[in-house]
Amino acid sequence: MRVGRLDSRTVGLISLLAVLSVSPTVRLSGQAGDPRLQTAVQLAQSGRTDSARAVVRRLLATLSPQDSAYPQALYTQGILAPDAATAATSLQRVVVEYGWSPWADDALLRLTQLYWAQGDVAATAQAAERLRRDYPDSPVKAKADFVGARAYFELKDETHGCQLIQEALAGAGDDVEFRNQVSFYAARCATPPAVAGTPPPADSAAPAVPATPSFAVQVLAVKSASQVDEILTRLKVMGFDARVVRDTSGLFKVRVGRYPTREEAQRALSRLRTKLGGQPFIVEES
Repeated sequence: MRVGRLDSRTVGLISLLAVLSVSPTVRLSGQAGDPRLQTAVQLAQSGRTDSARAVVRRLLATLSPQDSAYPQALYTQGILAPDAATAATSLQRVVVEYGWSPWADDALLRLTQLYWAQGDVAATAQAAERLRRDYPDSPVKAKADFVGARAYFELKDETHGCQLIQEALAGAGDDVEFRNQVSFYAARCATPPAVAGTPPPADSAAPAVPATPSFAVQVLAVKSASQVDEILTRLKVMGFDARVVRDTSGLFKVRVGRYPTREEAQRALSRLRTKLGGQPFIVEES
């Protein structure tokens, strides 16, 4: 069992922090492991992130690098880090120094998400491919496949993007919300088979296909990147797929999800109002 996995793209200036999650089903939860780290997780879940970091710092100062709890502590430090660079350092140590540990694939997933959030699509694809290669049976593989596929699409590599999308779809299991997110991107990979020997009709043009809108729930809009850190952390800890969009006016808009239907966005809106409060609302994205 592991400290949970949290699933998306924000701007590079925003701290990815712990709970970089990929979907509402990926969560930060107290699971089997060192009870002191479970305490840190519980503190983070309650919004006391600074206290959680302090617990992890003290534990790392007392543990030997050879201790079986050390990679778990590094991983927890990475997902609770106050900035992207610190998070990457801890997570990379888990992958490189403790690749045998049960935390390495989780760390690779977080790195995949971190690179994507920073806009480094090449590093995103590379991290996703490493997880596929080194941990093919990992329960987080589908989450990394999904992020890696989107990176490939950004790189205009539809072939590899569609390959990862299909693998993510195959690994979605009973996670309906995640399956819907993947299916939204899978639609671009569905091409009708060509009939051998049949040329395209002369002087015919394919009809324009209107862009399919998606829906998100906007939680916050502020001018300072530092102002969104706390809300991002809270949303990620709660298990929401939070991200930041910066519009032409310079506002940082914190949004949750990319839902293919307004009904699914409405369900997320209801959960957000219950768990977070405030005045979130649904926005349509093209």
